[in-house]
Amino acid sequence: DVQVAESGGGLVQAGGSLRLSCVASDLTFNDYAIGWFRQEPGKERDAVACINIGLSKTYYDDSVLGRFTISSDNAKNTVYLQMNSLKPEDTALYYCAAAEGGIYNYKNLAEYQYWGQGTQVTVSS
Repeated sequence: DVQVAESGGGLVQAGGSLRLSCVASDLTFNDYAIGWFRQEPGKERDAVACINIGLSKTYYDDSVLGRFTISSDNAKNTVYLQMNSLKPEDTALYYCAAAEGGIYNYKNLAEYQYWGQGTQVTVSS
């Protein structure tokens, strides 16, 4: 079965950095797009960034553009989300998700078939 699993969350002060990792197993990595989403309690899950592995194409929400970088290590079936200049409003549960066959609208949750359990990111002011 295809599985994705996040790691790397934690507590950091505003202005600090964290790197999240998403390991995907039992899939042909190049055939997928991997997205990062975040969700605060009581709010909707929102897209943060996405990478189409096969096309090496990346997408970013405006709220993180210039601060977050998504990248992949194909040899390790791993996607990273490097988060710099973190703000308290970045505090959320971060999820990664895999979409087979690429992506049409990276913000559309329904396009992703496989989801991880999430990793908490907390940014203190």
